[in-house]
Order: sequence, then C-alpha cells, then structure tokens
Amino acid sequence: MKDNIKNNDATRVQLELDLGEQLNVIISASHALNVRTAARFDPTLQPAAFIIVRWLFSFGPTSATALSESTAMDRSSVSRLVNQLKNLGYVKSEQSPSDRRGVLVSLTELGQQRTMDALKEKENAFYERIEKWDDSKLETFIELLKDFNCYRTK
Repeated sequence: MKDNIKNNDATRVQLELDLGEQLNVIISASHALNVRTAARFDPTLQPAAFIIVRWLFSFGPTSATALSESTAMDRSSVSRLVNQLKNLGYVKSEQSPSDRRGVLVSLTELGQQRTMDALKEKENAFYERIEKWDDSKLETFIELLKDFNCYRTK
C-alpha cells in the first residue's frame, strides 16, 4: 500500500513539473509574440506601450490610474507611454462625462486600425496551432483553461 502511495505521489509530482514546463512554453511564446505584435503596431515604441494600446482596444476608454492598476505599471510609466502614444496620434484624452475633473484615455481611429492590423499576426500564430483540432478538442481546451484561470463568463 505504501509503495502505491509513493508511486502516486511521484506521478503527481512529475505531472506538476510537466505542467510547469508547458506553462513556461506558453508564457515564453506569448511574450515573444507580444513583442513581435508590438513591433508590427509601431516599431519605434517600446512593447510596454502596446500593452496600454491592447488594454484600451479590449476595454475602452479609461483613466490613467485604471490603466496603471490594470497593467501593473507605475503611474509615471503609464503617463510617459500615453504621452508618446498621443504624440503619434494613437490615443487621445478627453474629459470624463461622469466626472468633469477626470480624464479618459482612449484609442483614436488610427490607433484602433493599427491595433487590428497588428493583432492579425497574433491571431494567425494561434490559429496555426489549433487549425487541425476538431471542435470537441477546442471546446475541451477552452473549458480546461477556464477552470485553470478560474474564469467563467456569465
């Protein structure tokens, strides 16, 4: 009985190590793809600027404070990057309709178009990995990721 428990523990440890390895592959590949996507958006910008652009594209206008919190960047970095993006015509600042003292940052039309163009490359890279999967395998993968990420939509 003890040998069986030890074997099960060893199997579990190896499975967890294998999982860690695969997660590292995903994280590393995703980071490299994000850097390439950022360069496609605008090669003169730091990849961190594209994190802001991508957030605005996904979630819409927001304050610099919310951008800082949601991207885990300090306020000064966000401010500097937003100013660069403004100077290049990718983002704009407007007075908040709900709080006249507040300012909302949002993508311009140019920023939205450049983001969509840049994301096509990223979408293609991920699509190539799943294109031969049947719907059942893709559904299972999505469900497992939702469980792993503790993320369930409505």
